[in-house]
Amino acid sequence: MNRKAKAALVLALVVVVGMAFRVSWNALRDVARAIGADGTAANLYPFVVDGLMALALVAALVLTGDARRFALRVLAAYTLASLVLNYVHGLVPALHGESVDWGRLADWDPANWALVLLATSLPVGSIYFGSDLVAKVLHHRPPAEPTEPESVQIDTNRSMAELGEPVAEETPSPVPAPEPAAAGVDTIDVAAVPVGVRVPVAAAEVSRPRRATGRVPVAARSSRPVRSEAELLAEARSLTESWPVEKLTGEGIRKALHTSAAKARIVRETLKAERERDAAVVS
Repeated sequence: MNRKAKAALVLALVVVVGMAFRVSWNALRDVARAIGADGTAANLYPFVVDGLMALALVAALVLTGDARRFALRVLAAYTLASLVLNYVHGLVPALHGESVDWGRLADWDPANWALVLLATSLPVGSIYFGSDLVAKVLHHRPPAEPTEPESVQIDTNRSMAELGEPVAEETPSPVPAPEPAAAGVDTIDVAAVPVGVRVPVAAAEVSRPRRATGRVPVAARSSRPVRSEAELLAEARSLTESWPVEKLTGEGIRKALHTSAAKARIVRETLKAERERDAAVVS
């Protein structure tokens, strides 16, 4: 709905409310005179009832939640009270005319007492409910705008990481030291160094990598006995006896002996030294 349509709708509402207020004016003024109000008070009485109805309507349009429901209850209560007083004014001919003086609102005493109590309590209620509604409107805060979805924030952080923007680093967690290997596994002492991984904070919150335990399952452990350096060297002499010097590499020896890279390098250096010594003796 455009601005002109909204303005026309509000103007139509003001016109309807104004005409309804004028129609209800005589009834409420005559009722006020019947309960003992003077001329000035009787002329102001319609503003007390119908005016609070207009205030409650505006408050209901502004407020939300429980405060809005309270404004609607006040609007309904005063609308019902105005309807009852207009109805009584239509039933009692003595209330009509400019020369209305103090009198009864009903022939039955209990009904007359109830109507007088209703008419005299409306001004007091207007003071209380009107002040409360104005306070609620003044202290009302509109709801905050919704934030961006989490997926959008994650995509934004990833884009910043791809562009080289600085992102927060996750604190590296120390890797537990592995348990001593069982018999049958060649072991080399290597210091475990924790490595820090640079990841976006939002992505780390979504999915965190599993921490390494450092434990090898029993079923995955080898059953080969641990070989000493002398045994490895003797086995290497037997396997590489026919190898040329160029083939004596650490990777080739490691694959042939099925041992670690560190031990393969030691064996390689020993074999090369032996061959150089033998070549020197022969020459």
